[in-house]
Amino acid sequence: MANDGYKRKVSLTGSLDFTNLRLQEPMNYAAGKLGVKEALRHGFKEMGIVRSMRALLEMNQEDGFDCPSCAWPNPEKPSSFAEYCENGAKALADEATQHKIGNEFFKKNSVQELSQLTDYQLNKFGRLTEPLVLKPGNDYYEPIDWQEAYELISEELHKLKDPNEAIFYTSGRSSNEAAYLYGMFARAFGTNNMPDCSNMCHESSGVALSETLGIGKGSVKLEDLYGAEVVIVAGQNPGTNHPRMLSALEKCKENGGKVISINPLEEAGLVNFKNPQNIKGLLGSGEQMADIHLPVRINQDIPLVKLILKKLVLLDDERKNVFDHKFISEYVDGYEALIQDLGKYEEEQLLSQCGVSLEKVEEVVQLLSEKSKIVVCWAMGLTQHKNGVENIREFVNLLLLKGAMGKPNAGTCPVRGHSNVQGDRSVGIMHYVDDALNQRVKKYLGFEAPTDEGVDTVGAIKSMHEGKAQVFICLGGNFLMAANDTEYTAQALHNCDLTVQISTKLNRSHLVTGKTALILPTFGRSEKDMKKGTLRYLTMEDSMGRVRRSHGLLKPASELIKSEPELIAELADTYFKGQHSVDWLAMADNYDLIRDSIDQVAKGFEKTIERSKGIGYYLPNNVRELDFSMLPNGKAQLTINSLPEHHLEEKEYLLMTIRSHDQFNTTVYGLDDRYRGVYNERRVLFMNPSDMKNENFQKCDVIDITSSYDGQKRTAKKFIVVPYNIPSGNLAAYFPETNILVPYNKFADKSKTPISKSVKVSLSIHTT
Repeated sequence: MANDGYKRKVSLTGSLDFTNLRLQEPMNYAAGKLGVKEALRHGFKEMGIVRSMRALLEMNQEDGFDCPSCAWPNPEKPSSFAEYCENGAKALADEATQHKIGNEFFKKNSVQELSQLTDYQLNKFGRLTEPLVLKPGNDYYEPIDWQEAYELISEELHKLKDPNEAIFYTSGRSSNEAAYLYGMFARAFGTNNMPDCSNMCHESSGVALSETLGIGKGSVKLEDLYGAEVVIVAGQNPGTNHPRMLSALEKCKENGGKVISINPLEEAGLVNFKNPQNIKGLLGSGEQMADIHLPVRINQDIPLVKLILKKLVLLDDERKNVFDHKFISEYVDGYEALIQDLGKYEEEQLLSQCGVSLEKVEEVVQLLSEKSKIVVCWAMGLTQHKNGVENIREFVNLLLLKGAMGKPNAGTCPVRGHSNVQGDRSVGIMHYVDDALNQRVKKYLGFEAPTDEGVDTVGAIKSMHEGKAQVFICLGGNFLMAANDTEYTAQALHNCDLTVQISTKLNRSHLVTGKTALILPTFGRSEKDMKKGTLRYLTMEDSMGRVRRSHGLLKPASELIKSEPELIAELADTYFKGQHSVDWLAMADNYDLIRDSIDQVAKGFEKTIERSKGIGYYLPNNVRELDFSMLPNGKAQLTINSLPEHHLEEKEYLLMTIRSHDQFNTTVYGLDDRYRGVYNERRVLFMNPSDMKNENFQKCDVIDITSSYDGQKRTAKKFIVVPYNIPSGNLAAYFPETNILVPYNKFADKSKTPISKSVKVSLSIHTT
């Protein structure tokens, strides 16, 4: 039965009070001594000195644990005793904090009261220490026994008339073992409703790369960046989001390579990097990063790349060696059609649309014309637009024409966010149907997997909102604040009979719930998973397709929490009452059984127990082998991509949502964004000074931001205007505070990734 309008009175934002904003000039370098200081400050404050140093020295080491933050890979030959960055240290401190909350905390604090706090304040309470239940009509969480929790979930699942009335969402933080069990339980239950966080970020990358190159992953390894002649960093801010990438770019520069930055904002990490692990970085001037910065307007990457390609075509006509014609003839399809399409565009039109100076474009063209070892790296700045898939395909066109694919130091590099989001997909977390996978499930696991396509994240929200799904189970993450259209998503969750959150810390998704809600606390990446005196390990896949072991070393936050694989397996056993072809409890006890099963069922995994030791092993990648046999004509595909169209009305702007330097995804570690010169406040709007003048805005005016789609207005209230070097007509503000502006039904073609980086908005002075 649907929720019949039941809804607790909770806030979706917490307090909108300002927290004493301070502004300084944006920084012109990343890391350095200040980065070290901030990393240690967070660690010591949350974990204590001894515990902090012990954990930091084991993070990302061969016999240690993977960073709980981003998916940037570790070097094949580790060169440092400190293989972590400032934000990785913050993520560890956040996970391994010694602050804890349990029954006594929730006795004193109602859901309604907690919802009045900000996301930053909620996160700071500390680790969850015991399973909790929020019963219908109650406003306080209460303790619940693990078995009772399993039985409650099982009872609700058994009530459903159709398995597709349940949704199994996955965050990218879980291990391969947990994600595999979770996906197989969902299939055994009878649904492919397995949305995951990739739907909201790199799904556009997966679609574009699969269409053009035959695999939804990047083609380069970390070491390829070291010897690249040119690295293009497009729609990405590595200084904040993937700081260890700066070390790879530094090696590239030391070897004579050049870095091109393409982004509306000139970010500190791509201006200068002071590597704290060498004298030049710690005490000296650091390393200039971007040799060329192209301040492209929001979502105008396609006209920029088309302009570059047109100019390269002219040079190739003269020199005959700008494009790799031998490579194109042997491996690439669609050359004549692409050249013909490029001829339809006027250079002046493309130049005007992208907003970059002709001088800068000519500089890039000259550089690319002489180089062939080219790597293109990108993140959400390319994927989260209506034409996100086409954005990536256009950069693939550039690489294919240059023959920069399937050889050392060249290729594609989608930089993933959460530390195992790529692994989740590799082991079977997907909403679409893979017939070959289903056949292996039947052969090795003994049950028939469902053959109807499930819902992705957008579809899941819509299904819950319309009352078509009543049970929502969330493996990690903060679904409400990660998703777009916050009010619509909140109502969708309220409409459920049961919402289940498998979590380490408190977040707003624990407060905006279904009629009944469960919190099931789990281990962090850094904690020991002991069973019968044996330390168990898990495996993850990094952003470049390498699978390796990870095992924690810290004492778990509580004796009442469970590992993700164990609780998933015990839930499955409870649901099936011990009567199923899969021996779930055996897998809960022995993770090697899970890995053996992954080797049998998931594509590309082989001898994982043995090969995951040390630096681990790479999953197969057809692009590295120049095998495009799965594509039309057996070749990589050049594509025809349209120019973006936004049709802005007068005084309408394009807004992109961004991270601050004190957050990772929806987790807010602090209130500073020192690289951009913003301190002690998150509700800020970065705006071009000339646009401020046209709107008669003064610095630090308080405004409301409104998006209007299909006649429906969505408003994010009380933001402080901050003048910033951003292209005219463009705006930037932090998520999740501005996710409320992103409509649930506006997303990228084919991938359905939300348009979070190009939202049409208008501004008005806030009035009380």
